[in-house]
Amino acid sequence: MELDTLTLARIQFGFTISFHIIFPAITIGLASYMAVLEGLWLKTSNTVYRDLYHFWLRVFAINFGMGVVSGLVMAYQFGTNWSYFSDFAGGVTGPLLTYEVLTAFFLEAGFLGVMMFGWHKVGPKLHWCSTILVAIGTLISATWILASNSWMQTPQGYEIIDSRVVPVDWFAVIFNPSFPYRLIHMVIAAFLATALIVGAVAAWHMLRRNVQPAVKKMYSMAMWMLLVVAPIQILVGDLHGLNTLEHQPAKLAAMEGHWENGPDGEGVPLVLFGWPDMEREETRFKVEVPRLGSLILTHSLDGKIPALKEFAPEDRPNSTIVFWTFRIMVGLGMLMLLLGVWAVYARWKDRLYDSPVLHRFSVCMGLSGLVAILAGWYTTEIGRQPWVVYNVMRTADAVTPHSPLELGITLILFIVVYFVLFGAGIVYMLHIMAQGPQPTTHLEIEGGGPGEGRTPARPLSAATDSGEEPLATAPGDRHGN
Repeated sequence: MELDTLTLARIQFGFTISFHIIFPAITIGLASYMAVLEGLWLKTSNTVYRDLYHFWLRVFAINFGMGVVSGLVMAYQFGTNWSYFSDFAGGVTGPLLTYEVLTAFFLEAGFLGVMMFGWHKVGPKLHWCSTILVAIGTLISATWILASNSWMQTPQGYEIIDSRVVPVDWFAVIFNPSFPYRLIHMVIAAFLATALIVGAVAAWHMLRRNVQPAVKKMYSMAMWMLLVVAPIQILVGDLHGLNTLEHQPAKLAAMEGHWENGPDGEGVPLVLFGWPDMEREETRFKVEVPRLGSLILTHSLDGKIPALKEFAPEDRPNSTIVFWTFRIMVGLGMLMLLLGVWAVYARWKDRLYDSPVLHRFSVCMGLSGLVAILAGWYTTEIGRQPWVVYNVMRTADAVTPHSPLELGITLILFIVVYFVLFGAGIVYMLHIMAQGPQPTTHLEIEGGGPGEGRTPARPLSAATDSGEEPLATAPGDRHGN
């Protein structure tokens, strides 16, 4: 691969977004999870839910901060590396990102402090309300981001005036054809990724014979989430695939490694494995199932789908990459469903909490949700190439004409800084997870101090100054409730 300006700019953006996307995904899932935990605690008065809330609040706080920082870097790249795109399509993408700030970011900023530091300062219901509003804020943020990105995939509601995109129908811009499918798919992916992380942490502790009620509870909740949500995600993914077939047929053909159609009535096979060769225009070493591709994509045994050879070579996505990223995503989705079904069987046999093989599988699957998100994102973005706005603006026309040396130096700096900075943050989150949830108790100190109502909570602290677990008190405990 020739490392020219375009290639380096794409690598740099791909690197930064690969780091960034994992943090919002965890933030979306954890915020909703903590809203459920606090609601269950208020309803049942079971302190296990309160203990889990405080445990995951510390992880959420670190993750939220890293997500904000990594998002700022990515946003600046639109102006530095992709200035021609910003000049051309800024009339659409600019307002959509502004709406995210005015709605989601302000909502999160307004109630995040209450959620993290107001446990002793406000009433229990108001604190729960703050948690819910932060969770809603994360979903609103995802909505605006995916509205912008989906418009780049399936643009509608615009006109090109004086070589610039001008929105003429904001409803069509926002609710473009791929937006509903991509929003639901991404939000469910965030829930699945979070459930897998929660389940892996619980399984890790149970393998070390830490079977306290809080550990068992979060493992049980994570496995139920997988069982319910994984099949829904598979269904949504199928609907998203049909939408892609309609609006981005070249991407779908690349995902399937499908180069040409056979005679009428033959149907399209499903290529399970193979190696799409862009130069030879064929998928080599393929293992395929006859007609299954037609059945899945057209719901008939002899249906046809567009083939890569129907598109000019310069308009074809890189099938070698998206073919495999798509299969990684689908394969991990099947394993998630398997884990959920296995957990139900273990629950039925009363072995959910004492099955080492199941727990080891859960630990191995801990990061699979994030890997699947990255694989799906690569499929979406690389599959859109060579367009930055599908069939409207080519990626080569969007890049700022920096020198390869400038982009190469900044890319190296990004790699070093990201691995040091975010690596430290990730290690710290793992350290918190390794400690496990602890029973939260109350310590009444007249002069103030940890646990006293006049001292804010410390969600970023993994341990107190004395090396013990931080003490946290449920709202109302100071009054004997």
